[in-house]
Amino acid sequence: MIAAQDGVADADRARIDKWLWAARFFKTRRLASEAVSGGRVHVNGVRVKSGKIVALDDELAISRDGLVTTVIVRGLSVRRGPATVARQLYEETGHSRLERERYVEQRKLSRQQAPHPVTRPDKKQRRSIHRFQRKGYTSD
Repeated sequence: MIAAQDGVADADRARIDKWLWAARFFKTRRLASEAVSGGRVHVNGVRVKSGKIVALDDELAISRDGLVTTVIVRGLSVRRGPATVARQLYEETGHSRLERERYVEQRKLSRQQAPHPVTRPDKKQRRSIHRFQRKGYTSD
């Protein structure tokens, strides 16, 4: 194997945690590594470790925020670049895209149904909220 120079990997190999970070699925490489070690990332249907080498045409299943995103690796990079470049590193499957759109729509609807207070709570209301959160609600 040829050693990587200046962050550019071999033409056909990259570590999974670095690739996930470079493709902007995770904000930091540490978060990507923790997701892989925690079993939230599968390569070709198999749970992997952070050092796993991904190759072109591998299928990744990435679980984040209760949603599983399935992508196919179309490019390799270990350097984090602009979002436009990162989008070229993968292709999301049609089923995954539909599930993501449904999930986004559900979140929008649930946000609209939740009542929002018109003003901030005053001191008495804040104390009541804190009491409720700590011990359970007791009326005054």
